Amino acid sequence: MKKVTLIALLVVVSSFAISQSQFGIQLYSLRDQFKKDIPGTLAFIQKTGIRYVEGGDSYGMPGPEFRNLLAKNKISVVSIGADYNELDTSIAAVAEKAKAYGAKFVVCFWIPHKGEQLTKEEADKAILVFNKAGKQLAAKGLKLCYHPHGFEFDKIGEGTVFDYLLKKSNPAYINFEMDVFWIKQPGQDPVTLLKKYPGRFKLMHLKDRAKGTPGSVNGQADVESNCTLGIGDIDIAEIVRIGRKQKVAYMFIEDESSRSVEQVPVSWAFLKSIR
Repeated sequence: MKKVTLIALLVVVSSFAISQSQFGIQLYSLRDQFKKDIPGTLAFIQKTGIRYVEGGDSYGMPGPEFRNLLAKNKISVVSIGADYNELDTSIAAVAEKAKAYGAKFVVCFWIPHKGEQLTKEEADKAILVFNKAGKQLAAKGLKLCYHPHGFEFDKIGEGTVFDYLLKKSNPAYINFEMDVFWIKQPGQDPVTLLKKYPGRFKLMHLKDRAKGTPGSVNGQADVESNCTLGIGDIDIAEIVRIGRKQKVAYMFIEDESSRSVEQVPVSWAFLKSIR
């Protein structure tokens, strides 16, 4: 009897251990709403049931006032964005901003590049910037991630520039935020990439793509191709399951379409149903 009880307890503990990923939303999804009504938009997030967000912009409102509204709605900013040049030249200001929001993560969303795709030389420079900035942020208790946008998948040697970027960057200082849309868009597979690099994706953007959407390799796509999670051509449910097992810390809904207000609650319900 004790053995059966112990096994049952281990199953419960194991299930709990692989379910530590928290769902949230990238505030950019509601950028148009924030321009019109900041308190109302935060109330919408709270009413939906979302408690964790990725942000860093106060949409013209003084920072302390915006943070007070976040607190009023019991919303935690766990990740903020930082410009590549800020990481290169103003790391103290980046850290100060992250600390002001109470964030744990800092994310860079774009590496400057001249052509449609990132070159090895541009990647080499980015690796130096990220390793240095990541080390400085780590000393302040913050974690740095880079968010690929699809232009990092040009072929280089036996892999891609993204493979090169990941392998040459120090995991103690720089890891990655997977945007599943921007992995799918240039013809890659999010599930395959997660399995190839377990543990390197600390954050995730969950963004589904309407079936029939043409691909691209330059980081550009029609935002109206963003559809409700679970109805597009990206296997969101399987990605979430793998993300949980790999202990991705936070998975954010990101919906850049003009229908985000209608789609986000439906996407949220879909995520909560995944087992």
